[in-house]
Amino acid sequence: MNMIRSTFGGLSPNGARAKLHVLIFHRVRAIPDPLFPDEIEAQQFDRLCTWVKHWFNVLPLDQAVALMHSGALPARALAISFDDGYADNHEIALPILQHHGLKATFFIATAFLNGGRMWNDSVIEAIRMCKAPVLDLTGTVAASLGVMAIEDLPAKQAAIGRLIGAIKYLTPQERTEWVSAIVLAAGNQPPINLMMNTEQIIALQNAGMQIGAHTANHPILARLSRSRARQEIAESKQVLEAMLGRKIDLFAYPNGKPGVDYLAETVELVRELGFAAAFTTVAAANTAASDPFQLARYTPWERTRFRFGIKLMRNYLRRENN
Repeated sequence: MNMIRSTFGGLSPNGARAKLHVLIFHRVRAIPDPLFPDEIEAQQFDRLCTWVKHWFNVLPLDQAVALMHSGALPARALAISFDDGYADNHEIALPILQHHGLKATFFIATAFLNGGRMWNDSVIEAIRMCKAPVLDLTGTVAASLGVMAIEDLPAKQAAIGRLIGAIKYLTPQERTEWVSAIVLAAGNQPPINLMMNTEQIIALQNAGMQIGAHTANHPILARLSRSRARQEIAESKQVLEAMLGRKIDLFAYPNGKPGVDYLAETVELVRELGFAAAFTTVAAANTAASDPFQLARYTPWERTRFRFGIKLMRNYLRRENN
């Protein structure tokens, strides 16, 4: 592990030549999910935190960005972030972070708090819970998808991938209509406890974690009018500031691919609304020259220490393309 640590130090010395890794997570499940076996679960997240703590100087995200742009970032700097606002961030991830003495920033899509549910989770849980061997969408707004086999785990996985791919870039209204049709055809009611509630968000802040905005409804901002995109970004900021009694300075673009999920005018909106920094899902390490409103985030999904470390080393060498 010392060799990996030393290599990271050579790739990212302190000062003006320093680079900042920002890791991005979504869910941390208590146990592995058969539908998504590659997703992070508690044991793997605990191992990952052990590696990261040994290899890097882990900093709060706002502090790391400020130090980077002032040329004062320490060697091997890294920050941790989560997107969306899943309840397991509080229930599973927080105790593990606290055990390792690590801080993280949680970007919250505010419209789903307190019993809401993201559209993709509505699809996933409807298919997970469905007992029928097929999902018949003929005669619905999603009729183009026809009849889909869901009789076993591989079939459910394939169906979920196809459904999410078909829905992801629809307009918000179309997305809602298609998801409603899928849930109705599946014949069940997905759970309403997947996302955090107000008390859990406050508890994260009280535990020394940082909260950032992630829009209200997690739309594809590039597909919205300028006024609608501004409303989505501003609403999440305002809701969180009222909830927490503090200014929200950090923002993460939903999905986060430049030119696809957000546009140059979206970046300007974020700047105009008073954020200090914003984050994409571009795979790269950030430098003092990085655009503070298009900072990169990346997490390798390799499950062994060596492969995880190698992927992070390679990420140091990527050039930002935003």
